[in-house]
Amino acid sequence: MARWSGQPSIKGSSEAVRMALLTLNTVGITFVWGVEQTYCTPYLLSLGLTKSKTSLVWIAGPLSGLIVQPIVGALADESTSKWGRRRPFIIVGSILSALCLLVLGFTKEIVDFFVPDSEAAPTLTVAAAVLSIYAVDFAINAVMSAARSLVVDTLPIEKQQRGSAWGSRMSAIGHGIAYATGAIDLPSLLGTSLGDTQFKQLTVIAAIGLVLTCGVTAWAVTERVLIATRHDPRKDDGGFKVIGQIWSTIVNLPPRIRAICMAQFWAWIGWFPFLFYSTTWIGETYFRYDTPSEAKDSGDALGEIGRVGSEAFLIYSIITFFGSWILPMVIRSPDDESYTQRPPQSLRGVLEKFNKYKPDLLTAWMCAHATFAGAMIFAPFARSFRFATVLVCLCGLPWNIASWAPSAFLGVEVNRLSGATGSVASHRRSSHDSNAELEEMHEISSPTSLLDPGSPHAASKSSTTGQLSGVYFGILNIYTTIPQFIGTIISTVVFSILEPGKSPELAHGAQPEEQHGTDGPNAIAVCLFVGACSAVVAVFATRKLRYL
Repeated sequence: MARWSGQPSIKGSSEAVRMALLTLNTVGITFVWGVEQTYCTPYLLSLGLTKSKTSLVWIAGPLSGLIVQPIVGALADESTSKWGRRRPFIIVGSILSALCLLVLGFTKEIVDFFVPDSEAAPTLTVAAAVLSIYAVDFAINAVMSAARSLVVDTLPIEKQQRGSAWGSRMSAIGHGIAYATGAIDLPSLLGTSLGDTQFKQLTVIAAIGLVLTCGVTAWAVTERVLIATRHDPRKDDGGFKVIGQIWSTIVNLPPRIRAICMAQFWAWIGWFPFLFYSTTWIGETYFRYDTPSEAKDSGDALGEIGRVGSEAFLIYSIITFFGSWILPMVIRSPDDESYTQRPPQSLRGVLEKFNKYKPDLLTAWMCAHATFAGAMIFAPFARSFRFATVLVCLCGLPWNIASWAPSAFLGVEVNRLSGATGSVASHRRSSHDSNAELEEMHEISSPTSLLDPGSPHAASKSSTTGQLSGVYFGILNIYTTIPQFIGTIISTVVFSILEPGKSPELAHGAQPEEQHGTDGPNAIAVCLFVGACSAVVAVFATRKLRYL
């Protein structure tokens, strides 16, 4: 039997405040992603990389997710730190991410300081920028893994969807801040105190924001401390034990968790090019079809493309922000049948009628896939940045649901498998959990609740252990990152065929014969179209979950 000390708790005088503090680190995480997704692709193109080589750089995201999140999740699951299992990874990871962001923003200055040779400096600058992106991705993935597991560990089973919805809200806020900040001409507003370019100042602000938000969440949340785990004869196997645990759990995934992972797999073949290339696509569309010829010779094309993309995604983020508040109110939780809400008597009749017609989360998830597919199918036909912006904005609400549905479903399943009281009886079990790790999940543990330490209701009936939440969320991330490898291969092939040269908008130092043409379909738009086709498959993969 695993032994624990203490009770999980969150500071705050109301549930809304506690939810906000629990998920505040998501604001900093998504701010970093927003800056990276908006500026790093045009930044690499401005350094002289071709699109096909740039797409290979973005293998950093799936590679780091594939390696870091499952391993960090498994290590954290068995951590006996007095600070808890998740918070140490959040704090250390955020500090490392911040340092790597600063190196990325000031790569040229750092290389010039150490390498006086002006001929070798450009090549080394590209190499340092690529390595910095890898370092940022590896560190931020450690933070993401621990942050998501912290929500599962802290909340009771009936509040898993609410916690995921709050995470989606904080994600929308983080993206909104990133895009709003990116749309402002920061050097004109702030001067050169944080750097002399837009990109440098954004990396400084993102680094500070990440450390602050992660620090507040770590301060506000108190975790249970794991004293000891059940004896495992493989304990002495070190790193092989972690890998063996992950592999064993993947092989023996319960059918419902496997279905969640497969739906995520097909959906992310579509979301990957959308998240990493859409702002560049909008900026290129603007330069090719909307910008006067005299304006194309702007000395700050990187800033122009970044600002145009940020303005479009600012509208997108406003939609996702309001959607993150409204959608949870009109979508039925996957566990509503097990936990009956008790509204005030005066409103009971109205709310019962309203709840009768609320779609369930599974239906909403399928509709999200279909809406994303319907929008991105038209990407190759965009001939103005306004039309491209409309297509991107149509994906705002689908992204809301894509951000919270997999975590909500997986959080419920993990806690049911953990033996959370009040839900086990109603769970349709059909898994073959013969491996030692799954045996560990059925042990009895202390109850937890989204309440402050002094609350008289701190012992919730629907307790949760989430003992292996790190492993299961790491596995979900594997099914999120593998499609990103596939998306990278697809993007590389498409870019190599349609746009094999350097960017004519950004790589101004390149000779005309080194630049690719701008006739024919935009290569990024073709990648978005392929993603739309994958989203159609995701509709049917998600539908299978209803019958398990």
